[in-house]
Amino acid sequence: MSEKLTVEHTPLDGVLILTPARFGDVRGFFSESWNRATMRDAGLDLEFVQDNHSLSARKGTLRGLHFQTPPMAQDKLVRCGRGALYDVAVDIRSGSATFGQWFGVELSAENGRQLLVPAGFAHGFVTLQDDTEICYKCTAPYAPDCDAGIAWDDPDIGVDWGISEPVLSEKDATAPTLKELGSPF
Repeated sequence: MSEKLTVEHTPLDGVLILTPARFGDVRGFFSESWNRATMRDAGLDLEFVQDNHSLSARKGTLRGLHFQTPPMAQDKLVRCGRGALYDVAVDIRSGSATFGQWFGVELSAENGRQLLVPAGFAHGFVTLQDDTEICYKCTAPYAPDCDAGIAWDDPDIGVDWGISEPVLSEKDATAPTLKELGSPF
């Protein structure tokens, strides 16, 4: 922990909540959402190679649960640029003591929290407000041949999204369960 960054551990090994310090005045605030030296000081030596930004126009939009398979597996550092979302990581590492378990946290433009989702975890989120923007850094570029996902409503995982009829893409609506897919990790 430093005065620049608060690191919170979660029940899933490697999944961390990172909250960069904010410095504000009457104009608003300033925050370093990522700083290599600060991350290294916190024990996180990640090399990000891609930065993604998406907008979900409607509250209740659910994207996920997505991941990339080896050799293009990705660590992701996720934050909310505008609005609010409920962000979820699911452990899909075969042999892990927490295999099939999930963790969720609210990320918002207001709270400034970020979720570090390591390779070996599926990732997804549901928007809590209209016009929510998500920004995330990845340690590997997008690779269509390694793109994969599992069902957002997989009964064996049981994520409580707080919603029963989300706005979904066709890909997410037809994703297999983890049991059907099997884990590449």
